[in-house]
Amino acid sequence: MTVDYSQLIERKRLRLPELESNMAQDGFFDDPRAAGELTREYNRLKNLLDDWEALAKARIDLADNLELAKAGDVEMAEMAAEEIPGLEKLITELESRVQYALLPHDPTEDRDAIVEIRAGTGGDEASLFAGDLYRMYQRYAEQRGWKTEPVEASPSEVGGFKEVVFKVTGEEVFRFLKYESGVHRVQRVPSTETQGRIHTSTATVAVLPEAEEVDVELKPDELHIQATRSGGPGGQHVNTTDSAVQITHLPTGIMVKCQDGRSQGKNKEKALQILRAKLLEAKIREESEKYSAHRKNLIGSGGREEKIRTYNYPQNRLTDHRVNLTLYNLDQVVTGELSGVIEVLQASEMEDRLAELEAG
Repeated sequence: MTVDYSQLIERKRLRLPELESNMAQDGFFDDPRAAGELTREYNRLKNLLDDWEALAKARIDLADNLELAKAGDVEMAEMAAEEIPGLEKLITELESRVQYALLPHDPTEDRDAIVEIRAGTGGDEASLFAGDLYRMYQRYAEQRGWKTEPVEASPSEVGGFKEVVFKVTGEEVFRFLKYESGVHRVQRVPSTETQGRIHTSTATVAVLPEAEEVDVELKPDELHIQATRSGGPGGQHVNTTDSAVQITHLPTGIMVKCQDGRSQGKNKEKALQILRAKLLEAKIREESEKYSAHRKNLIGSGGREEKIRTYNYPQNRLTDHRVNLTLYNLDQVVTGELSGVIEVLQASEMEDRLAELEAG
């Protein structure tokens, strides 16, 4: 289905004077939250229209250069031919930015994320794989200029993790990491395997957008908070005092424990952050039932039971089952080079969501 970008752009353009009128009213900043939301919408819209004009110009320039490249003037044709690859690259980049800007804005995409990784089937090898995924996300975060902060960890005896929880902060974290939720499967020969047989293990990843207090109300009488003793080889920041905090949300039975912080107050604060994120995830999941089958299939349900990706070490192969993507650079991906995978997932999501938007 061909999407008519011009019509979508025109709808957005009509919104601009409305925003300018609202922002010019007295008392606009009396509600800082509302003012911030409108200001961000205005800036996104201005950037979209600027990109759209730049895209139109780049397309004209490309057409002109393609004509000149066929001209009889050899010198002129060579100059035109040299500019064509740069223009094609610019057009691809601008089209991607325009597509993303045309989508209905999801405020959770701007947020930080809480990532949980749990070893699945496979025993020690599964815990080692959980550790590999943890390091992969840490390196990817470093490449994007994000920061990672440990929250809770249950190390395994062989050096991996039975479970590890960490927070990622930066620009549009959830927009890029949301695709990682699901079951990750690894196929490789464990270091302890003497016969050279390939074993299959799994780890489960859940990526939650950080929730704000306005998203989820935590009532004191619905929380059971208790201090517990930290323990285990949890790293240099874990102590053995009663600083660990466990919070149970009584209506849902969701339980969160945090022991990485140096104080009980810090651990309580982190545990409440995770609890809000889990409750927001449940709320989003409930609302997602209203989405079309197209939308839900883009990145899957995000369910922890859904197998999304296979890491085959003997073949140096990574396969993402949601978009039938197969790459043979697994050695690079596990060192944090996730951008190529995520870009394909984003493109697939944008294509379906734009088609759905146009149909609507």
